[in-house]
Amino acid sequence: MAHYSSKLLTQTIASSSKLEPHSSDRGFTLLELIVIVLIISLLFAFAASTWGGFLTAQRLNAGQERVHQAMRDAQSRAKQNRIVWQASFQETSGIVQWAVHPVNSTPTASAWSSLDSAIQIDAETTLQQLGGIRRVQFDHEGHVNGQLGRLTLSGKAGGKTKRCVIVSTLLGAIRTGSEHSTLQDGKSCY
Repeated sequence: MAHYSSKLLTQTIASSSKLEPHSSDRGFTLLELIVIVLIISLLFAFAASTWGGFLTAQRLNAGQERVHQAMRDAQSRAKQNRIVWQASFQETSGIVQWAVHPVNSTPTASAWSSLDSAIQIDAETTLQQLGGIRRVQFDHEGHVNGQLGRLTLSGKAGGKTKRCVIVSTLLGAIRTGSEHSTLQDGKSCY
């Protein structure tokens, strides 16, 4: 019986040593870890840039909506009050601000509202400018008071994403636009 026990013990040890991996087969090699870290870093960099572009587009969409609403508000008030109203836009300390007011009054500091700090007025903007303030005026019928143009917004971080609000007819038609790969009248936002 002792002979049988030692033979069984020998077979057990031999078979268990075949099941256990050698010490060189355990874990990852340094090269494998470097490759994994590199792949994860690339995926993270791609996701971060995509997320940044998404956030910029969302901020510009919100800014465009606010500018469009300000122009519509000025137009509506001009019709209601039967006097000329103005939507004004300026950049103060790097922040785009807007105000809606009668043309014969200057908005107080508290009358200006701000857009997101990541937004700027783009060089494609063609709204009339007087004293650093871009403006569009509407007469008592809601028609544009002589000046057509666009206010184009872009992100301060750069990129091609743009949003614009365009006063396109003397009757007061206001529309929104976004960037295109081809230029129209030298502008990419239409």
